[in-house]
Amino acid sequence: MNCTFISLEDEVFTQFMNRIMQKIEHIGIAVNSLEKSIPLFEQLLGTLCYKTECVTSENVNTAFFKTGESKIELIEGIVEGSIIHQFIAKKGEGIHHIAFLTENLEEEIKRLKSLGFEFIQEIPKKGADNKLICFLKPKSTNGILVELCQEISNQG
Repeated sequence: MNCTFISLEDEVFTQFMNRIMQKIEHIGIAVNSLEKSIPLFEQLLGTLCYKTECVTSENVNTAFFKTGESKIELIEGIVEGSIIHQFIAKKGEGIHHIAFLTENLEEEIKRLKSLGFEFIQEIPKKGADNKLICFLKPKSTNGILVELCQEISNQG
């Protein structure tokens, strides 16, 4: 395995750091019922759910919990046969995706496409929690559904 090492003073490093995903924004967890899962996660995490939201474009209801600098998003399908229902039928309740925050979603999509990553959709759309989102195909990310997201207020 070959790794490229660069110094903190290196211009390439500065450019690289300006383009990387800023942090894990949230981990999405597919659940059968927000009504049952919210109290469970409030106890588990020792914090209250701060927001619930319906995302009709994705046919889901969501519930959010802050955990340090990241969040947990519970996702419940609202239409029979939705992606979340299909996921739960195949794999059971559990981790659905991991989301990374980026400052410039369109640039990050271009960067990742140039590296050979494949997207479920390449045009960002409005998601929950005031974010623009898009998803990478799990076959290009070692089987993990990766979401990229950007605060809508940052969109130029």
